[in-house]
Amino acid sequence: MTRTILITGTSSGYGKAIAEHFLDLGWNVLATMRRPVPDLFPASDRLKVLQLDVTDADSIARAIADGVAAFGAIDVLVNNAGIGMASVVEATPDSIIREIFETNSFGVFATCRAIIPHMRRQGHGVIVNITSSTAIGVMPLVAIYAASKCAVEGFTESLSYELEPFGIRARLVEPGYGPTTNFTANGGARMQGLIPEGYGAFAQSCFQKMASYPTAYCTEAEVAQAVFAAATAEGEEIRYPAGPDTRLLAELRWTTSEPHYLEKMREMFRPNFSTPSLAEGRAL
Repeated sequence: MTRTILITGTSSGYGKAIAEHFLDLGWNVLATMRRPVPDLFPASDRLKVLQLDVTDADSIARAIADGVAAFGAIDVLVNNAGIGMASVVEATPDSIIREIFETNSFGVFATCRAIIPHMRRQGHGVIVNITSSTAIGVMPLVAIYAASKCAVEGFTESLSYELEPFGIRARLVEPGYGPTTNFTANGGARMQGLIPEGYGAFAQSCFQKMASYPTAYCTEAEVAQAVFAAATAEGEEIRYPAGPDTRLLAELRWTTSEPHYLEKMREMFRPNFSTPSLAEGRAL
């Protein structure tokens, strides 16, 4: 029997790649987005594009009901919709912090709550929540974003124990840095005005070091493959790192001592004031 997957945030980037990957593998795909884009995917009787805003409970319920009506069941939910952002904590207003959490954390909680009754009735299901490598190793200038993703990590692990008696699995996919995605571009746009004077040198040094890091970055294809593994694996594993940078960070985080890990992270982001522009400390 053909299985059905519902994916949030499929208008671009990882979400779009995940939808295309599962379509190629013969699944029924419910590709959801806040503002549906016509003709984004090739026409298929196994595809339904639906409107879904993870911050709107009615929108979530409607998309799930429409998906069940279209294909009879939803076997896998992928919470991919998210907002990226880099900022200095002291310069980030409450309104932006709440906006990040509404989508990245509360939106995930809401879609999970909405799908669980359906999965319990059918006696099976998989929930895949996409977080970030920042939930493994937290880097500077992403405190708010990392907090929103770490919340989902704790939520998902607890949920996995809670739902196991009902035949439902809850899992995590942890992508690395994806510089080619709209997600990254949007995060950069949100950063404007959130790196105040006094932090400019440190921020510029951090961004330069991340851009020159020798490890390959995460690709959309790697995330799609990790989601497929999480959606179909029979084992007990919860976390699925995606991308070589994430796997390297996970190895550093979990196979070395805490002092060694912290020293390596501090070395990575210790400011380099070798050029006048870095020493000025101007705002970004």
